[in-house]
Amino acid sequence: MSTAQRVAVITGASQGIGAALVQAFRSRNYKVVATSRSIKPAAEPDIVTVQGDVADPKTAKLVFKEALDRFDRIDTLVNNAGMFMAKPFTAYSKEDYAAFMATNVTGFFHMTQRAIEIMNKQGSGHVVTVTTSLVDQPMTSVPAVLQSLTKGALNAATKSLAIHPMGRMGEVSEVVDAVMYLDSAGFVTGEILHVDGGQAAGHHTI
Repeated sequence: MSTAQRVAVITGASQGIGAALVQAFRSRNYKVVATSRSIKPAAEPDIVTVQGDVADPKTAKLVFKEALDRFDRIDTLVNNAGMFMAKPFTAYSKEDYAAFMATNVTGFFHMTQRAIEIMNKQGSGHVVTVTTSLVDQPMTSVPAVLQSLTKGALNAATKSLAIHPMGRMGEVSEVVDAVMYLDSAGFVTGEILHVDGGQAAGHHTI
């Protein structure tokens, strides 16, 4: 596993953060499966694109089938797909609510469930989910209750998923990697980064 070229699956990959993540993973020699509703075919052989709605379970099935058929493994899932719409709470429509739930929550559920099934069989893997600071620190200038409702659910789910036992103590190199990340992350400040194999999420190593 450690000598093979790694593979990342990225949702919401056609623009913005998602498109930048595709290029970032490629620059680190990952093969990439990129998906979104509007994504175009890629010319590069180590990028596979899958067009589809992340909320449709068929999309997750196709994404991971393509990943395994083409690259034979999954190392990282980045749940980047999401929608944002700032409105006063009472101005949200039933359609707004349904759209937020579909993209932000249902999409996360289908993609993450399938990824973890595969990663459990492999014995390794990472799931990264992009949410929002508005969950912890709302802003009066940005009324976004549906954003906080749905992305807050992802924060809670991510913490719950993190309690699978690592079954070992941490290595010095893993703490060093975290320190080096913080040193290079110019926009990360005031954070407590737990490098503890899930202990802070609720798993306590015996």
